[in-house]
Amino acid sequence: MNTIIPFAIVLGLLIFVHEFGHFIWAKFFGVKVLKFSLGFGPKLFSKQYGETEYLISAFPLGGYVKMFGESPGEIAEEKLSPDELKRSFSTKPVWQRFIIVAGGPIFNLIFAMFLFFFIVFVAGLPQPVDTTAIGGVGQDSPAAEAGLEVNDTIIIIDGEETRLWEDVSQLIKNSDGREVVMTIRRGDETLEIVVTPRMEATKNIFGEEVGERYMVGIARSEEVVYEPVGFIKSVQVGISQTWSWMYLTVMGLVKIIQKVVPASELGGPILIAKIAGERMEAGWVNFVYFMAVLSVNLGILNLLPIPILDGGHLVFFSVEAILRKPLNLRTMEILQQIGLVLLGTLMIFVFYNDLVRVFSN
Repeated sequence: MNTIIPFAIVLGLLIFVHEFGHFIWAKFFGVKVLKFSLGFGPKLFSKQYGETEYLISAFPLGGYVKMFGESPGEIAEEKLSPDELKRSFSTKPVWQRFIIVAGGPIFNLIFAMFLFFFIVFVAGLPQPVDTTAIGGVGQDSPAAEAGLEVNDTIIIIDGEETRLWEDVSQLIKNSDGREVVMTIRRGDETLEIVVTPRMEATKNIFGEEVGERYMVGIARSEEVVYEPVGFIKSVQVGISQTWSWMYLTVMGLVKIIQKVVPASELGGPILIAKIAGERMEAGWVNFVYFMAVLSVNLGILNLLPIPILDGGHLVFFSVEAILRKPLNLRTMEILQQIGLVLLGTLMIFVFYNDLVRVFSN
């Protein structure tokens, strides 16, 4: 239960936002929307409002907006009045179809921007507390072997006072591998611990080695304080955070293709449910932040140029705009079948990764 409810909230909101992006632009351009569904497969609940049927379907891993005349083949054999043709998706100008399809991913990115803004505007801007408290000790590291512990505060290294974490980092880095004497505060005690730094590779966020330096295997405390900020600053942070996560998402995909990041790191619904539960237990700020990051991921992944995804349709429309005519219907069907196979294979793979994580733990 501690994962099902957070998972339902996260996935339900993100799917709704995505499909609403398609829906609202379709309505704006006068396209007749036949169905708006949260989930795929057999319908569990439906209600007709006006010309649109709103559904909740059995499989909650997505959703869809069904528009009248999405494919030219759907209306080829029907005798339609001029007014009916005007309400068809396929008869709209290519730029309008482009906006309707792009609306889903774009709304996910806008939603992420809003969530980042909301966190900062309500809770404040998180600022790290620069202390010399140890937040983590690596397994089998020199620090662990010497007896350093999480929450120890380093006050002196080799006779030099340490006030900031940068002081600790520089003194260890410049040790040239010789023993250093750390004076630490542990509760009410003051202890002296001798540690021998080791030359270790330094890595970036993707795990790539970018250099090497002497280290002892400790990490700084992640304690933060929230600084109140105004509306304008909150908007700026919302935009910058969204842009940063867009960049990291794209680069993460590139690193997976380059085999820098192992494909086993990819996760599916089980991993999302697990993280959602953990973030909700950690507090609303962590939960909303996770939802914002996931919304960015959903927006970017849907823009990938894979047939059947929104990005694939956008490629079709771009080609149509350049050639001034749509792609051959049979060609699009074949490409979409290929895209379906690719997407199905990816879903099976991430489910496999999820199950491996569950049973290995």
